[in-house]
Amino acid sequence: MNSDVQIAGDPLAIPHLLPPVPAHPATVAGFAGLARSIAADRAAWAPLVRYDATTRWYHRLRTGPGYEVWLLSWVPGQGSGRHDHGASSGVLTVLEGELTEHAENGPRTLTAGAQRVFAPGYVHEVVNDALTPAVSLHVYFPGLTNMPMHPSQATDSGAVTTPPGIPAP
Repeated sequence: MNSDVQIAGDPLAIPHLLPPVPAHPATVAGFAGLARSIAADRAAWAPLVRYDATTRWYHRLRTGPGYEVWLLSWVPGQGSGRHDHGASSGVLTVLEGELTEHAENGPRTLTAGAQRVFAPGYVHEVVNDALTPAVSLHVYFPGLTNMPMHPSQATDSGAVTTPPGIPAP
């Protein structure tokens, strides 16, 4: 009895019949996995990191069809300001140190290895409240074209509060 391979030949030898290889991950989990694999390759990103006492340092690490990857450093007290990412979804991964994310549901401390996934329109602020520098990796899909800033959130008393390291509006 003949097998399908004996009758039709090796299907891998006919590339036009194979499904196309995706240009980039197709799911949020795929992008989170991409961030984890880049984070694991410390030898590739660590030599690029710089620290700037006057502003957050950032470097576009990689681009692909429909996404981009940014490497950021944060010295103590530096923050992003309250913002969203326009039409982009994203994955934030802390590579070194500790960052605090301030969002609608309260502050959250993110330590090395932590990941946050967010959808378009998600408003947050990220601050280095620690005493040591931090490094983070950000994957945006589609690539980041807009980062609207938002006013700081009001407290119950009506006063506007700003996390440490962020200039008051």
